[in-house]
Amino acid sequence: MSNHNFEQETNQARYTGLKIKEGDVLEIVVSAFDEIAVKPFNLNTISSTNNTAESSSAVINNSGSRYMVSTEGFITFPVLGKVYCQGMTKQQLKEDLEQRLKVYLTDPIVDIRLVNLNISVLGEVKMPGTKTSNTERINLFQALALAGDMTDAADRTKVKLLRYSEESKKDSVVTLDFSDASIVNSPYYYLQQNDIVYVEPDRNKQIAANNTNPNRTLFWQLITVAVSIAALLVRFTR
Repeated sequence: MSNHNFEQETNQARYTGLKIKEGDVLEIVVSAFDEIAVKPFNLNTISSTNNTAESSSAVINNSGSRYMVSTEGFITFPVLGKVYCQGMTKQQLKEDLEQRLKVYLTDPIVDIRLVNLNISVLGEVKMPGTKTSNTERINLFQALALAGDMTDAADRTKVKLLRYSEESKKDSVVTLDFSDASIVNSPYYYLQQNDIVYVEPDRNKQIAANNTNPNRTLFWQLITVAVSIAALLVRFTR
């Protein structure tokens, strides 16, 4: 019988998922009123240093510069050098960088986006845990595939999706029915960074499995025999 604790599992996933960790790829764009002064902080060439354990890399694309968090928890930022960010939220890193950049820029604004999508798939799935996708567009069924699909004990009509809002600083929770074809039209069909998918157990299936499980029946038979023997021993030792 499955023994999933919805609140405990989702709280743990939320705690770990919101923090920047080793291997995360951060897209960082610095802007300020003086466009010339801001140029050194936005890479315009490919730069990487990946020959040591403390390596981190950065590459330019059309949206901004991307930095991979090193095994030591650093990114190597133009002009500023190594900046420790492991364990920070995106907001904390944004504020840290903006404070450092004030030495060089007037009213700098830093925009940070986590490029490699991190989601958590929990509950009645074959391989629960945090999953990382190298694409920014992943749907509910693809997320389940990353977790090995649902178990036989899953309730496909009651799948919870938790989504954290940076604006309201709160979680929103919706229940999705995977047996309903219209799920592809749901605004929650495509996942966002740090979403948590929790597959509820089907209580009826669990009860049926317990009633028909021969091992479970044998277990209770052995318990009954043990109790009977214990009672006889007590009787004969009086």
